[in-house]
Amino acid sequence: MVPFLRILGIETSCDETAAAVVERDAEGHSNVLSDVVLSQLDEHSAYGGVVPEIAARAHVEALDELIEEALKRANVSLNDVDAIAATSGPGLIGGLLVGLMTGKAIARAAGKPLYAINHLEGHALTARLTDGLSFPYLMLLVSGGHTQLILVRGVGQYERWGTTIDDALGEAFDKTAKLLGLPYPGGPAVERMARDGNPDRFGFPRPLVGEARLDFSFSGLKTAVRQAAQDIAPLSDQDVADICASFQKAVSRTLKDRIGRGLQRFKTEFPATFPASGEKPALVVAGGVAANLELRGTLQALCNKNGFRFIAPPLHLCTDNAVMIAWAGLERMATGAAPDTLDVQPRSRWPLDSNAETLIGFGKRGAKA
Repeated sequence: MVPFLRILGIETSCDETAAAVVERDAEGHSNVLSDVVLSQLDEHSAYGGVVPEIAARAHVEALDELIEEALKRANVSLNDVDAIAATSGPGLIGGLLVGLMTGKAIARAAGKPLYAINHLEGHALTARLTDGLSFPYLMLLVSGGHTQLILVRGVGQYERWGTTIDDALGEAFDKTAKLLGLPYPGGPAVERMARDGNPDRFGFPRPLVGEARLDFSFSGLKTAVRQAAQDIAPLSDQDVADICASFQKAVSRTLKDRIGRGLQRFKTEFPATFPASGEKPALVVAGGVAANLELRGTLQALCNKNGFRFIAPPLHLCTDNAVMIAWAGLERMATGAAPDTLDVQPRSRWPLDSNAETLIGFGKRGAKA
């Protein structure tokens, strides 16, 4: 039987500095003792996006205090934790260096094992922490850097069924917002404006809809938004609202087609996934874009229609956080996986499925997707 485990998690892959202490009992149940996150939104908003150098410096300034605060809130010391888990990639290399080097130092000083965690694996396993989900299940990861449909077979067992061939969905939201003069971050700003807009005013394209492949594309949609805005410039507030509503509708219909085909494939490949318990198969949605209410509604209805459970972890666990990093470390420990050595290096590119064909670039840093 797997013993009771407690772990300190560290997350610094982008523009949130985070630390958390999480427990896992012998039956696999979780207990979050602390969850501390410091956002860098104010530091980056003036630039309309994340500036890597500013992000790394902010991590250096804040991380030590956040770790102390996480331990204090959990009412534990380093002697009371069984291991250290730190994000090792993918992400901004400066931030990854800060978090992973800090994790190494703590592990060495406290004599604790270190687990270098793939940030995407943290997202993939969060639903097991929040909902006790059984394998296998599908995960749609939609964030500023990733748009992927992943089959989660087990801890460390992932198959990429679809990925973006150009822009991530979160990136498309941010660039649309910037084009329209809306504040950063773009996703919430576009969603707010869309509430007062006419979603049928502009017939924006729905990329790859109807194709058998499960990949995504948002570059053409982004270009169509720019062209529409230029054609009717100068833009009134209503113009902006209508563009946002039409953009969001195009995204919603695109996801409905892409994910709908993914659900059908899952039913074909796993016709009797849960015959004993009668539990429905699940679609898990993670990443910051998962906060968009229209997209969530579309996916919820799609799951209802196809007999799937729709699981979206609480928003604070969909965006970057250290709870998911700690939990991924606990899941790895529970499988008996060996810890990482202290010479492990951060990886700015680190696909979950190393066997999947790269679609948007492979260089010295590895596959992008």
